[in-house]
Amino acid sequence: MKENTAPPVGPLVTGSEIARLAGVTRAAVSNWRRRYDDFPAVAGGAANSPLYALAEVQEWLDKQRKGQEVSPEVELWQAMRTAYGEQMVAGLAEVASVLAGESEPSLPDDVATRVQELARTEAPVDLVKALTERFIDSARRAGSDQVTSERVVRAMCHFAPELRTGATVFDPACGIGVLLLAVASEAGTRCCGQETDADSARFAQLRAGLLGRSDVRIAAGDSLRADEWPDLKADLVVCDPPTGVTEWGREELLLDSRWELGTPSKAEGELAWLQHAYAHTEPGGQVLMVMPASVAYRRAGRRIRAELVRRGIVRQVVALPPGTATSHALPVHLWCLRRPESAGAADTHQTVRMVDLTGNSPDGSLEPRPDQVADVPLIELLDETVDLTPGNHLRSRHRDYPGEYAALRKELEDQVRRLATLLPELVPGGEPGSLDGATTSVADLARAGLVTYDGPEPVSASEQLDTDYLQGFLRSSVNARRSTSASGTYRLDGRGSRIPRMGIDEQRRYGTAFRALSAFEEGMRKVDELSRQLAEVARDGLAAGALVPEE
Repeated sequence: MKENTAPPVGPLVTGSEIARLAGVTRAAVSNWRRRYDDFPAVAGGAANSPLYALAEVQEWLDKQRKGQEVSPEVELWQAMRTAYGEQMVAGLAEVASVLAGESEPSLPDDVATRVQELARTEAPVDLVKALTERFIDSARRAGSDQVTSERVVRAMCHFAPELRTGATVFDPACGIGVLLLAVASEAGTRCCGQETDADSARFAQLRAGLLGRSDVRIAAGDSLRADEWPDLKADLVVCDPPTGVTEWGREELLLDSRWELGTPSKAEGELAWLQHAYAHTEPGGQVLMVMPASVAYRRAGRRIRAELVRRGIVRQVVALPPGTATSHALPVHLWCLRRPESAGAADTHQTVRMVDLTGNSPDGSLEPRPDQVADVPLIELLDETVDLTPGNHLRSRHRDYPGEYAALRKELEDQVRRLATLLPELVPGGEPGSLDGATTSVADLARAGLVTYDGPEPVSASEQLDTDYLQGFLRSSVNARRSTSASGTYRLDGRGSRIPRMGIDEQRRYGTAFRALSAFEEGMRKVDELSRQLAEVARDGLAAGALVPEE
C-alpha cells in the first residue's frame, strides 16, 4: 500500500466504514490492505485509525468488483466527517437546523447539497434518525462515553418505574438526549434536560422537535455550577453523569443547599450529581442513576451512602453485567432512589434490594434469577464501610453453609488421619553429633559439579548425590543457623553449610525420610488452612441462621 502525499480530496472513511460499504468484515479490509499494493493510500487520521479518500475507495472497490452502491445517506455522512471531523455533533446540529427550517443555515457547500438532495426523497425525521444512529454507532465502536451506550439505555428503560400520564422526566446531563427520550418515550410526558456541551444541547432540542416532541425542553450549561432548572421537581430523574471528574466545582459550591446528604469530596463528583438529581425530585419522585461500581464502596463517600440508607432513600442497587458500558469492560451500577412522600415522614421501607447481574451476558435477560436478588435490612448496611455492592451481600445469603461445613469437615478429618501415615518410621541411632565427623561443604560439592541451583535451592547434578538427602540436611537447625544472615534473613543455599558423607544407598534412605517429613509439613499447613476455613464457615453459618447447634 502506497503513501499518499497529496492533500485529500472529498470525504474520508475509516476501515470499518469501508467494510460496511463492501458488505464485508473489518478483518477482510485489513487483509486487503496487506495483500493489495494498489489499495488506496492513507489520506489522514492516526496510525491506529487511518482514514481513506471515499472516492479512491469506491474506485478501488469497483475495479476489484468488491464494491456496492453507496447510498446518498452514506455520502452525506462521509461529507460531514470531512467537514466537521471531531466536531460531528456541531455538524449534526447544523443539519438538523436546516431540516427544521431554521433561517440562515451555515453548512459547507458539499454537505448542504447532499442534505438538499436527500430532503427531496426522505422525511426530515427519518434522515435525522439515520444520522443519529450513525453517530451513536460511531461513538460505540470508538469506545467513547460521549453517548450513553445502547445496553445502558436498555437497562435504564427496564428498571425505570412506570410513569403516570403527564409525568415530568429530567436528565441533568442529557448529551444528545438519547437516554432522556428513550425512558420518556411516550408523547405527553414532559421532558427537561440540561447539557454542558452547547452543540449537543442544541442537537437534542432540534432532534426532539423533528421527532414531534413539543414537550421536550433542553437547556445548555453546567448543571452543577449553573442549574437552568432551579425550581423543577420531577417524577423521575435519569442520569448517566460524567465520571472521574474532580473539577466539578466543589470549592464554589461548598454551601449549596443541594448537599442535604453531605458535601461530596472532590473525588466524589458522582455523588454530587446524585444529590443534584435527588434535589430535583418531587415527594415520591424517583432517581435512576448510572454509577461506577467503585462509588458503592469508596471510603470518601461513606457518610453520604450512610445517609441514603438511614433515610430509606436508596431502594435498589443493580450491578449490571461487565461490558454494559461502552468505554470499558468493568461493571456499572444502577442506583434507584425515592424521595419520601412528605418531609420528616417515617419511612416504613426497611430494606434495600440488591440485584447482581454481573454473571450475565451484557445482551442477555435483565430479569434477575432468585439467587441474584436479596432484600438487605438497612441495619446490615450501616456498618463502618456502608458497602452497597450487590455481590458482597448476595454471596452470604445464597451460600450453602450446611454443604460447605460438611465438605470442609470431611476434608479436615481425612487430612488429619493422613498426617499420621506421612510420618517416617524412625528408630534410635548413635549419639547426637555422631554424623559431624566426615562432612563436606556445599561449596565443595558445587566446585566438583555435583550441585546446581534450581531457583534458590541447590539440587543434585549427579547420580552420586540424592537431592532429598541434600536438602534435608541443609534444613536442619545447625545448617539453618549457618544460612541465616545477621539481619535474620534465611537463604537455603548457604555455601558454608555441611552435609555428612554417605554412599548413595544410604543417602536415599535418609532422603526418603526427609521427603516424608516435607510431606508431613505440607499436610500440617493444609490442616491449618482447612481449620481456619471450617471455623469461618461455622461461625458465619451460625450467625446467619443457616447452621444451628445439635440438641
